[in-house]
Amino acid sequence: MSYKKLVVIGGGAAGFFCAINAARMNPQLKVIVLEKSGKLLSKVKVSGGGRCNVTHACFDILEMSKKYPRGEKFVKKAFYQFFTTDTIQWFKDRGVALKEEKDGRMFPVTDSSQTIINCLLNEANQYGIEIMMNAEAKSIVSVQGQFDIKFSDSRTLSCDYLCIASGGYPKSSMFEWLIELGHSIEDPVPSLFTFNLAAGSTLPADRQAGMPKHPITELMGVSVDNARVKIMGSKLEQEGPILITHWGLSGPAVLKLSAWGARELAIKKYDFKIMVNWLPDYNEQQLAEKFQTLRFELASQKVYNKNPFGLPNRLWEFLLKYSEVNMERRWTDLPSKEANKLIKNLCNCEFAIKGKTTFKEEFVTAGGITLNEIDHNTMMSKKIPNLFFAGEVMDVDGVTGGFNFQHAWTSGFIAGKTIAKSF
Repeated sequence: MSYKKLVVIGGGAAGFFCAINAARMNPQLKVIVLEKSGKLLSKVKVSGGGRCNVTHACFDILEMSKKYPRGEKFVKKAFYQFFTTDTIQWFKDRGVALKEEKDGRMFPVTDSSQTIINCLLNEANQYGIEIMMNAEAKSIVSVQGQFDIKFSDSRTLSCDYLCIASGGYPKSSMFEWLIELGHSIEDPVPSLFTFNLAAGSTLPADRQAGMPKHPITELMGVSVDNARVKIMGSKLEQEGPILITHWGLSGPAVLKLSAWGARELAIKKYDFKIMVNWLPDYNEQQLAEKFQTLRFELASQKVYNKNPFGLPNRLWEFLLKYSEVNMERRWTDLPSKEANKLIKNLCNCEFAIKGKTTFKEEFVTAGGITLNEIDHNTMMSKKIPNLFFAGEVMDVDGVTGGFNFQHAWTSGFIAGKTIAKSF
């Protein structure tokens, strides 16, 4: 019996999915996974606050593909081979049931990422996959249909098939070993990050050094179910939940905005202004009309005591103070000047952003191997036969909500299936 060897570089979701499915479909494959660190599946472990956001409950390929700021057309074609329904069934067949939350995110019913990790490790064990830890590939040479991999400690390894699933890199220089193979890359920039608020929203950046943080950060932990965030001077805007943090603003609306604006915001060096509409059902004119009715409906009640819009009380109190509204005023006595400022801060609250915060373990990059050099049907390089790619090492990234994992499962499965059926 003639055996062939597949080496997968990267012990994450995409790498494991490629290795497991290739080994499962072809027993004549000897499969080895190389992990440069001492931890396997580390992003799976921390994803979704330790629950693992496996995928998203979207069952329309066209709609799903629109959740990828980079790679929309590429994933749309790939999803016809392995989609969210296939992911759910794949895990179900192995005793792992997934549940859908109201925002569409899907988690294991156990609410533990360890369930997903155990499933993948059990499969790897079942199909005899060899896992090499602390094995960092430094260079790859393609010689007469084979690949010679050199490790950072000078060890070498040869194989017939190679799948690169090493994840995204924050710096272009970290792609050098792949560029040397003959591939080109889109320069990486951060995606999925939170916005750090400058201290004085209207002050220029050079006057903010050493100043205390923006006063709204004192509300850290307060969230708003639905708000609209717009980046001033651009067409970029998103609507959804917002979370106030110790440093600034986070939550799905901000994270999605950071993904869509990844390249534009990098060019701005993360120094820009945003407008937040805490009440996206209103614009300033509509809210001014609403205030006229509130003056009569809540006439004798103090503005501070009656929050008519369902905003968190601490945020309502902050916006009153921020708008210099006398807290003891009754609605009927609210002067136009104070009312107008409050209306503006409710509908168009301006903040200066200075910097970003990324989650190191869940770090996502925009950038990677240029997609026109990869066959979406097979995940194989168009330049080098039997070289495959899976996951975030490609120039594909999704917004928050399980989309990056779905790309990992899809690309890993297609690469694994192609390799398994190639001989």
